[in-house]
Amino acid sequence: MSMIVDVATYLASPPEVIERQLRTSRLLIFVASPLVRFVPCGGASLPQAWESKTYWVSLRLFGCIPLGRQAIVISFPESPFAFSMRDSGHSRLIRTWDHMITLEASGAGTVYRDRVTISAGVFTVFVWAFAQVFYRHRQRRWRQLVASGFDYGAT
Repeated sequence: MSMIVDVATYLASPPEVIERQLRTSRLLIFVASPLVRFVPCGGASLPQAWESKTYWVSLRLFGCIPLGRQAIVISFPESPFAFSMRDSGHSRLIRTWDHMITLEASGAGTVYRDRVTISAGVFTVFVWAFAQVFYRHRQRRWRQLVASGFDYGAT
């Protein structure tokens, strides 16, 4: 069984500006905080700019409660949108965490969409419920960041 989270928001900045931020791990750390912290495994660090490859991280709820290891599997698929980025993530518990981010021009800004397909066996509904909260939190943080002029220290 799989379930889908699909949430979108308007960001008052053009797609090319949003894309530049989206390509950085700094953005992920910012929008996930303080709900989830990503700790790179094996002494590695997250890249300054995402590349099409797999990154292993330990997830920590509220920065301290261990949630296990997760693969972040980045790709940049062709799409009809201004930009698309995909994380085909997975872990021991979550067989599928297929997260597609799309950016679409809308007036002077961007429609930013997170669409996540989740499969975690009997835990799917619980992971899906968490993801509903998590992605709404991320989009709220995105809006704050855009409103601050991308001042990561201001929000």
